[in-house]
Amino acid sequence: MTEAPVILVVDDEQSYRDALAVALEREGFRVELAADGVEAIELFESTRPALVLLDVMLPRVSGVDVCRAIRTRSQVPIIMVTARNAEIDAVVGLEIGADDYVTKPFRLRELIARIRAAMRRSPVATAAADPALDDDVLEVGDVRLDSARHEVFVRGDAVSLPLKEFELLELLLANAGRVLTRDVLIDRVWGPNYYGDTKTLDVHIKRLRAKVEDDPANPARIVTVRGVGYRYER
Repeated sequence: MTEAPVILVVDDEQSYRDALAVALEREGFRVELAADGVEAIELFESTRPALVLLDVMLPRVSGVDVCRAIRTRSQVPIIMVTARNAEIDAVVGLEIGADDYVTKPFRLRELIARIRAAMRRSPVATAAADPALDDDVLEVGDVRLDSARHEVFVRGDAVSLPLKEFELLELLLANAGRVLTRDVLIDRVWGPNYYGDTKTLDVHIKRLRAKVEDDPANPARIVTVRGVGYRYER
């Protein structure tokens, strides 16, 4: 029998932790709870969760710093949680590797949908479920992407990409030469139930350009089609 995936919930408000634990366990997950940033990092190391639900405002070590620490050692999906008046903190989290964010108070059904979507798109889970994907390689010009191994090479040099950047690049490479609208990109990468704004896409495109472009300020690979979306040039 397959063991239930672990979700690490990090929040300094006990009421949120307890409510999320009950809801997520009803959905079939195992839940680990942390009340501050130090505890979160320790639990991450000992439990190796399938996903981290991470509040931005934490005692001892901030959620942004926890996100940064996790990203140095893992590409596990991270969803940031922020107060409605502190969305800028979540954007900072996205810039250092978080995959998504939600604002309090959030709708539980929407949160669970985002969690499931993020886990379905996890490259580790995908490769484990279907070993045949080992040969699924996209190569356009001097950029090479292996979806099963979650590997990207630019001019032969390995480049580390968080999950959402990887998925964006994979989608753009698979449609090289074609314009992909913003709606299509958001729907395919964040899922049809995504209710955030388009700043999330812009932040990820900016980060991706910084890693694959020779001159990110004047992108030649991932180009903007004004008023429409983006295109990967062949």
